[in-house]
Amino acid sequence: MDRLDVQIVSRLQEDGNATNATIARSILPSPVSEETVRRRLKRLMQEGYMKIVAIPDARKMGYESQVIIGLQVDANKIDHVADTLSEMNEVNWVSVTTGSFDIFGWATVKSFDQLSDFLRTRVGRIEGVKKMETFLTLESKKQEHGLNMKSVTI
Repeated sequence: MDRLDVQIVSRLQEDGNATNATIARSILPSPVSEETVRRRLKRLMQEGYMKIVAIPDARKMGYESQVIIGLQVDANKIDHVADTLSEMNEVNWVSVTTGSFDIFGWATVKSFDQLSDFLRTRVGRIEGVKKMETFLTLESKKQEHGLNMKSVTI
């Protein structure tokens, strides 16, 4: 990746609907052609540097309960637990971590009743889970995905 690639991806992070022409005009110190942007985006996606996705607003779609789940698990079951959690449709994000929790997950469900059932009958029953602590999301102040390209230096 070079500085032009970083600017292109950064512009898309600001506005996922930006056209190639709009992006081309916003490049500094001097604009580039729309074709250059189109070619660069195609290469960035083919080489796996970025992907374009839709991110629905869970609350607007009726999903009221978002929870971060911290799990302590048996050391020999970390991959099993993380993989099992990753396969659950309610789970948006799973990370194997260091510290007092071995795994963190982020899940979204429609109601507190569904959350209770999900935690007790599904997550809590995964072989290897020793302890589970949940953190209910009251409000999201910032929600970005991937690397913030404004912090990237080339």
